[in-house]
Parts: sequence; C-alpha cells; structure tokens
Amino acid sequence: MKVLHLDTNHPLLLDQFAELGFENHEDYTSTKEQIEKKIHLYDGIIIRSRFTIDQQFLDKAINLKFIGRVGAGLENIDVEHAKFKEIFLASAPEGNRNAVGEHTLGMLLSLMNHMCKADRQVKKGKWKREANRGVELDGKTVGIIGYGNMGKAFAKKLRGFDVEVICYDIVGGVDDDNARQVGIMEFQQRSDIVSLHVPQTEQTMGMVNTEFIEGFHKPFWLLNTARGKCVVTKDLVKGLKSGKILGAGLDVLEYEKKSFENMFMQKPKAFKYLRKAKNVLLTPHVAGWTVESKEKLAQTIVDKVKERFC
Repeated sequence: MKVLHLDTNHPLLLDQFAELGFENHEDYTSTKEQIEKKIHLYDGIIIRSRFTIDQQFLDKAINLKFIGRVGAGLENIDVEHAKFKEIFLASAPEGNRNAVGEHTLGMLLSLMNHMCKADRQVKKGKWKREANRGVELDGKTVGIIGYGNMGKAFAKKLRGFDVEVICYDIVGGVDDDNARQVGIMEFQQRSDIVSLHVPQTEQTMGMVNTEFIEGFHKPFWLLNTARGKCVVTKDLVKGLKSGKILGAGLDVLEYEKKSFENMFMQKPKAFKYLRKAKNVLLTPHVAGWTVESKEKLAQTIVDKVKERFC
C-alpha cells in the first residue's frame, strides 16, 4: 500500500511500514489543495493536526483505506463520512495517556504549593515563606470529567495519595478500582479538584462556563489537559476573580489554532488576565508531548494498522 505522511513523526513509523512492504511518501509542506490533487493515489494517510480532513478531501481520496492520526483525538477528521466510506480510523490515546497523567498531576501539585510563583520570587532575591504556604492534596476529593484513557491514567497517578477520586462520564460503567463513577450532582457537590479529560465534541465545547462553575458547592481547582475549547475563558476568569475557582492549570487554550501548533494572533482580554494571574499555570499543549510518548504514539498507530491490514 502507498502511505502519505503529512506530518513528521517518530521515524519508526516510516521504518516499520517499510518492513511491512508499504511504500512511504512524505509531504510536509504542500497545501491541503495540493494534497487533494494527488490523494487518490494513496491507500493510507498519517497525520497529526496539520489540517482538517473534511468531506471534500475524503471524497477525492477514492482509494483511501486508513487514516492514522498520531494523537489522542479525531476532531480534525470528518469521522462520520470516513466511516461511511469504510475508511479505518486509528488514533493513539494509549500512546500518550501516561504522559498526560503525569503532567496533570505535576500541574496540580505546582498550583497547590505555589511552586512557579515561589521559583520566580526566589530567583529575584525574594524569600517569602508565609505567602507561599501550600495546601495539601491529602483528604481532598478529585473529580475527573471524562474517564477514558486519559482520565484513567490520571486516576492511576493519584493512587499514592490519600484522596477520594470520583469520575463523571456520559458513558455508564466506566469506573474502576481507581475512581468511583457518580452523577453530575454528586460530582459538583463533592469535588475539590476538577480535571478535564474529554474529547472535543459538540457536547464538550464550552462545557465549563459560568453556569457549570456556579453549580459547584465548594471552591475548586480546575485542570484542563484535554481541549482548550471545552473551557469558556472569560467565564473561567470570572470564576477566578470571584474565588469560586481557586486556581487553574491549563495545558490547552480556547485560542489555539486547529493545528494546535500556535495560538491565534488575537490576545483577548481574558487571556491577558490569565497571563498575569498568580494562581494560573499555563503550558503550551504539551501534556502528552514527551520523548517517550512520541515513540509510543507512533508505535500504537503501526500496531493498529498492522493488525487490521497485515
């Protein structure tokens, strides 16, 4: 089969596909329109998030048998039309779930113990102990929204702490030994920490808004290592200002481009607040972006394609 690689990834993808007898072609610079003119020549595509694979693109890919998306989600692919055309879709949430779990835990501990703020102060010669008194995770209730690969990985990392872990998911029966599944009312009543691990869908976009935030019985810390558009930033800022949200760890932002490689050029007022807030920790969509996960993501795609076609 001929496979077109549209994004650079770990070299094992090229190497192992070649070993399977696939013919690898690489094109990391052509526009979507240019790719559409030759996509009929290919049996497979490997992509991260370079552009959206929509219905028009898929209709021109008349010989396409599979799409490998080297990442956790499939939001940049018209999934329904791909299924209609019987194209096999392979994503790789198994490949970076451990990285996401570790990053989420790191953000939470940093927030609760003022580590980033304290680091900046000490480097400036300021020694403020009382102002950086932390809060312990022990005894808290951690609420996880979305209990799939990523949510489960975060819950696993919490096993060494004396915390109660609860989860909320639109799919029933997803709980395990690491988290108890609850309804949304109990979730909002008990959670001290809320961590998002949901895909980007019509149901999850904008889910964290003022109504959602005000529904919680206690002030809480918010973590988002899922998708930026799941949180309405201006409503988050409103919650931070009121004290309803004690702090936020955001690896993703509402203002990211679809490729996740850059933010939009605009810098809204809400984002300016986040940049200056001492109780907000920001990272550039790297929760699943480790040395190890780069290899795991690629290997997961190879394994899924191999199982299906070889």
